[in-house]
Amino acid sequence: MIMPDFKDFPRVGRIIGFDWGARRTGVAISDEKRDFTFARPPIVGGDMAKQMADLAVAERVVGIVVGLPLRTDGTESETTKMVREVAGQIAKYTDLPICFIDETLTSSSASEESKLRTVKEVKEKLDSESARIILENAIAVINRL
Repeated sequence: MIMPDFKDFPRVGRIIGFDWGARRTGVAISDEKRDFTFARPPIVGGDMAKQMADLAVAERVVGIVVGLPLRTDGTESETTKMVREVAGQIAKYTDLPICFIDETLTSSSASEESKLRTVKEVKEKLDSESARIILENAIAVINRL
């Protein structure tokens, strides 16, 4: 179920964060207390929404956070619409609550924080590092509520 905000999002338990991309989706998971977040290998190819839902269930999370790519002025783009569609597809595969969070500048932050140096490192790790930042931002929002 897609939620409009984090107000009714579960306050306890592991959550999973996704940084969706047409070719590769970054993945990050929190611990039970949400003190730590861990980047996981990205999902590459196939039915992304099904794989995302299956991974969320396999990891026994209580909720899903999806990065929403907004323009710098806060408006939506074609990519934003695609991410919303993917989230709608995830909701068909699982009853877990799904919430969006603005992902503006997470890729550049992830690149700076993780010190990725080679093209190979960027391709292998950047999306999941971005998902980790998305997840950390969501946890911060949840903790403020």
